[in-house]
Order: sequence, then structure tokens, then C-alpha cells
Amino acid sequence: MTLLSALGPGDPMIRVEGITKYYLGATVLDGVTLDIPSGSNLGLMGPGGAGKSLLLKIIAGLVEPDQGRVLVDGHDVGTLDAHKLAQLRFNIGMVFQNYALFDSMNVGENIAFPLRQRGGVPEEEIQARVREQLALVGLPGIAHQYPRELSGGMKKRVSFCRAVIPAPPLLFYDDPTAGLDPVTSSKIFIHLRRMQQDGGTTAITISHDIDGIKPICDRFALLDHGRLVFHGTRDEIEASDDRLVRQFWDGFSDD
Repeated sequence: MTLLSALGPGDPMIRVEGITKYYLGATVLDGVTLDIPSGSNLGLMGPGGAGKSLLLKIIAGLVEPDQGRVLVDGHDVGTLDAHKLAQLRFNIGMVFQNYALFDSMNVGENIAFPLRQRGGVPEEEIQARVREQLALVGLPGIAHQYPRELSGGMKKRVSFCRAVIPAPPLLFYDDPTAGLDPVTSSKIFIHLRRMQQDGGTTAITISHDIDGIKPICDRFALLDHGRLVFHGTRDEIEASDDRLVRQFWDGFSDD
């Protein structure tokens, strides 16, 4: 399967159709349906426990839904065999909440892993790209260190570098700036926007930093208790009179 093979600008790279997921008899995702055009960056918002991370894992083929389906580049993720599913995941860069770094590898080896797995990239170029990514997130000179030597914020940035270094056509960020200071968070968001503009990537960004994702996302979705409350463009979310939407977008509470 080759991603971006036959899609034009504005065509849905990702189509989510009626996704429902149950856990222990409770409905965690409830009939979620949305389209994500090729080359767009969707800002996925919602309170804790709304199902945001779960939806991202379902789109990536890491979790199977109980109902509904996900299509990526027109391919039904639920019908892919093991080989094609591996191809799909190979085309996705993902920043996980729990970092998912390899403890036995140092920082440089962790970041370089996707390039070495892909093959065909000279070692000198790999090392140069690792250094470039670390400098962009404010961590120059730590390639020799191991995950156990890093703080949580540093691990988050290393995980981010590993996700973006192969410049994949799909990028999924699960709260990429959680626990980071404002200056570092700003660097991350600027880097995300530059990648989208330069590479035409299709991205989904989960974040509780609404002010941070406003400049980098062109579409937004809001989940609440597993239901899709809003999905649309910046103009549409700014014009919405839904109270929950306004709470998240404008940053106020009922208290």
C-alpha cells in the first residue's frame, strides 16, 4: 500500500465512519464520524477521558473498534492483513503519551531507529538529521544519553524527534507539549507547523494547550464522553454557539 498515491488536495486522507468502542460495558467512543483532508492538521480537543487517545490508536490500527470503520487513503484499516497493516504503521509518525522509547538504546539510536528500519539512508545523513532534530527541540549534545537519564520533559521531546525524523505522510501527536515549559512548547508547535507546510503531511494533534494548537491546525474536532460534539474549520468553530465548544475555544469555565 502506498500512501498519498491517488489523493489530491482536500481529498479525505482519513475517513472515520461510525466508530464505536466499548470497555467493560461502557461506551467509550460513540458513533464518531469525521473526514480529515489530505495535507490538513486536525486539532483534537476534549476533556480527559473523552476518548481522544483511543480514537487516535484506532485510526493507527493499534486498537480495533467494535463498530464502524476507518479508511486511510481509501484503504479500510480493519481489513488489512498483517503485512499491509505494518506498511500503514510504517507511514505514521506517532508521539505517545508514555514516550515508548527503547531503554536499551541511547537517545541517538532511539531517534535514528525509523530511518535505520527503513534503510537506504547513509549513516552520515542519519547522524546529521539526529543532531538537527535534537537542536530544534532544545536538546543538543544528548545523543549519547539513555532514556533512564532523562527527565519526563526530555523524553517527550526525544519521542517527538523520533516520530518526525522520517518525515512520514501521517503524523499523530498525543499531547506533544504536555509537561513542557512555554518556550519549548512554542518550539514544538512551530516545528509542527513548518513540517506541515513544507511536507504536506496530514496530522492529528491532541492537546490541552488550545492556544498552542490554534496557529498550527486548520480543522478542529471536540470529543465529549465519546461523542463528537464539533468538527469543522477555524471559521466554523469561531462561529459556534455551543457552550462546550466555547468553553474549550475561549478558555472559560462554568465556575
